[in-house]
Amino acid sequence: MPWKECNHMDERIKFVARLLDGEMMTVVCRDFGISRKTGYKIFNRYKDIGLEGLQDRSRRPYHHANRLPFQVERTILQIKKERPSWGAPKIREKLIRRYPMIKPPAKSTVHAVLDRHGLVKRRKRKRYKAQGTTLRDTQQPNGLWCADYKGEFMLGNHQYCYPLTITDYSSRYLLGCESLESTKAIFAFNVFERVFKEYGLPAAIRTDNGIPFSSPNAFFGMSLLSVWWLRLGIEIERIKPGNPQQNGRHERMHLTLKNEATKPASFNFLQQQVRFDAFQEQFNNDRPHEALAMKYPGEVYTPSTRVYQRPEEPDYPMHDRVVRITKCGRICIGKRKINLSRAFAGQLVGIREVADKIWLVTFMEIDLGYFDEDEGRVEPAENPFITKVLPMSRRSDVSDEMSPM
Repeated sequence: MPWKECNHMDERIKFVARLLDGEMMTVVCRDFGISRKTGYKIFNRYKDIGLEGLQDRSRRPYHHANRLPFQVERTILQIKKERPSWGAPKIREKLIRRYPMIKPPAKSTVHAVLDRHGLVKRRKRKRYKAQGTTLRDTQQPNGLWCADYKGEFMLGNHQYCYPLTITDYSSRYLLGCESLESTKAIFAFNVFERVFKEYGLPAAIRTDNGIPFSSPNAFFGMSLLSVWWLRLGIEIERIKPGNPQQNGRHERMHLTLKNEATKPASFNFLQQQVRFDAFQEQFNNDRPHEALAMKYPGEVYTPSTRVYQRPEEPDYPMHDRVVRITKCGRICIGKRKINLSRAFAGQLVGIREVADKIWLVTFMEIDLGYFDEDEGRVEPAENPFITKVLPMSRRSDVSDEMSPM
């Protein structure tokens, strides 16, 4: 019996009355369809100030940001009417000259007044749209790895399992198959670090555009995981959205994995991981592969000679200054805060003035974008995943078709 929309006051009185009669809080909250936290909040308010505490409280804020006397606001609009091309800084200066006796509003307040009356032209920010990079076709082990999550499935204990799988493109060797609780980046970091330590580093990794490989709302779709790969000298490949056949070899392995190691699902993560480990051993060392002339993947694959180690900090000798990105993804220069992306949190970037009061932001060899003295964010440059991450000599238009296993 959740609160009735017609009269919240009556419902709260009935709720308190039952508690005063000695009924348990848990039972009463369940009958009224509210949480115990809400129940205690209502009852404590009643004990503090009586029936008045059961009235609906105003949600109106105690103060209003950027609220100006209507005379000042009217003057701002009048100046804008007289000078349509003027922005907030010039209007504010004119206001100070006309009325030196009043406390001048901030530029942002003047801008808010103009915006509220539809007098600000909004500049549309270029929004990242996921798109695939150019894909390569390599015949060397560790020239390209493929990674993805096999579709989640429910275990016997009703928890969902998200298998993260990593394969070598040329040899089909299954490098990792881990049952994870979610697609959160922290779990993927642990899996990739273990695989890097065991097998070394690949030249590139191919994934789809999903989390945690890519961030749909972040700068160029970059994520913490992909930035880490770039720091390690690993190039990024992404398939075109809606085209899983571009990662066909990996998807075909997923079909075999699904049929042989997930049906029926195990009861818990530990039992499921035992099955994944057995499948990985059998797939690599006891299962002839048609595309490998009936050899085992373990007979073809060799570990990488690139040893995994902590990367050195990037150097920017041609830039004016080097800045470390804050945890919230900002560039802080003095009192200025310029939004970049949380994907670069903790990373060093180079800043270089390329025109009068226009600065370029660079991460490693990738030019990310520009900011000026007024904008509090970096406007993206050309997509680096197409123009920078893949060297021209290594690009290929090959789309990997699904091959038999």
